[in-house]
Amino acid sequence: MNDFDIDNASAEDLLTAIRRDRDQLFTQLVRQLHRRMFSLARSLLPEHEAEEAVQDAWISAYRAIGDFEARSSLRTWLSRIVINEARMRLRKSGREVNLNLVADEDDALAHRFREDGHWSRAPLRWDAGSPEELLQEQNLLDCVDKTLDRLPANQRAVLELRDIHGLALDDICNMLEISASNVRVLLHRARVQMFSMVDHYQGTGEC
Repeated sequence: MNDFDIDNASAEDLLTAIRRDRDQLFTQLVRQLHRRMFSLARSLLPEHEAEEAVQDAWISAYRAIGDFEARSSLRTWLSRIVINEARMRLRKSGREVNLNLVADEDDALAHRFREDGHWSRAPLRWDAGSPEELLQEQNLLDCVDKTLDRLPANQRAVLELRDIHGLALDDICNMLEISASNVRVLLHRARVQMFSMVDHYQGTGEC
C-alpha cells in the first residue's frame, strides 16, 4: 500500500484501505498524525501525561477502526478519541478542566482599538515575504510553543482543533461540550494572543 493521504482520501477510499490492510494503514496514520495528536492532548495535559494519553488513544483507535463508518472525517474521529482520553485522565485525578468561557477573560487586543473600531496603534508590518516565511524562523517557532503553553486550556484546545486540525465548529462544540458562541470567542482570544506574540517578535526579536 502506498502512503495514504488522510487529508484528500474519500470516505470510500478510506473504508477500502481499512478493509484491505488495517495494520499498514494504521502504521501510516500514526506516522502522519502522532505529533498533531500529541499537541492536542498537550492542550489539556502536562507533557508526560499527554504522551501516555496519546499512546492509549492510539490503542483504542486501533481496536475500534474496523467499526469506523466514515460519518465524520478520520481526523475528527481520532481527535475525539484523544480528547476523550485526556479528559478521562483529568476526571480520574480530580483535575477536570473547565472548557467553557470564563466571563472575566480579557480580549488581548482591546487596547489596540479606538471606540470607533479602528486601530489606535496599527500592527507592525511583517518583514518576511509571507506568514509562511516568517514561521520558518526557529526563534519564532520557539515563541509560538511558549505562547501556546501560556494559553488557558480552553483557548488552546479550541485553537488546536480549529487552526491546526482544521475541524468544523460543530465538531469542536460536540467534542469539548461547549456552545458555538463560546468556541468563537475562545478561538478569537487565542488567535489574538498569537497575533500579539508575532507583533511583539517583529518589533523586538523576542517572545
